[in-house]
Amino acid sequence: MTKEESNERVASLKELKGRINSVKSTQKITKAKQMVAAAKLRKAQAAAEAARPYAERLSAVMASLASKVIGRDGAPKLLAGTGKDQKHLLVVANSDKGLAGAFNSNIVRAALARASELKAQGKSVEFYLVGRKGRAPIRRAYPDNIAQMFDTTEVREPGYAEAERIVEDLTAMYEAGRFDVAHLFFSTFKSALAQVPTEQQIIPVPAVEGAEASHAAVEYEPDEEEILAELLPRYLKTQIFGALLENQASEQGASMTAMDNATRNAGELIQKLTIQYNRSRQAAITTELIEIIAGAEAL
Repeated sequence: MTKEESNERVASLKELKGRINSVKSTQKITKAKQMVAAAKLRKAQAAAEAARPYAERLSAVMASLASKVIGRDGAPKLLAGTGKDQKHLLVVANSDKGLAGAFNSNIVRAALARASELKAQGKSVEFYLVGRKGRAPIRRAYPDNIAQMFDTTEVREPGYAEAERIVEDLTAMYEAGRFDVAHLFFSTFKSALAQVPTEQQIIPVPAVEGAEASHAAVEYEPDEEEILAELLPRYLKTQIFGALLENQASEQGASMTAMDNATRNAGELIQKLTIQYNRSRQAAITTELIEIIAGAEAL
């Protein structure tokens, strides 16, 4: 074996060793991120599950009130709507971080599918984007249809304060006639392995099932219209806040699963590279032994 061949073989072994060390470093990072996501998941899941009963009860109360005022001339605009169904706003809630598998892309895919469906029906579509990760694909598909982007990078975890600001933006846009119907897209948390992209109409507030069973003899003070004027914005904030909580739990669940898969894949790659390294090293040793024996016999 010439000196050049020997140097190439040594360089190849060094390259394999470097790749093994690099993959091991990556495996440590993915393992650490998996553990962090698992710790955050417990808290986020508890928060999402704790918010669900309140949202359900608020929906029931609103249904009771709405059933008494729907169709009246004084019904709030958030409940009665504009009377049209032409301009649609898609509120897409994503996260600001990656490494969460298909969490963000699934939400964006659902929103884009809904946008295509509305466009096919002759409706106009605009987007209100929450979080950074969903911006790029939507801006590529609809560069001229971005109504507004809500930045959440300055907060550690979006909460009720951010939900209030989002509702203020949406209410102002609705009062200005920017849209007739608003749809909210987020991910409902089921488990660490299952997060379901969800679409929900939030403006005008849709009729809630069970409203027909709420005609009990109840007198309201003040009247139903005044109560709904206060209750409807709170209801919207609750829905947005609940969606943000569901997203946080879904993101941590997806991240934990993705990092677990990445850790196992890194382990498999380390094993393959180690086998390749050992074979190459053994081949180099065997070649050197053959050359030494051949040289000794020649003498």
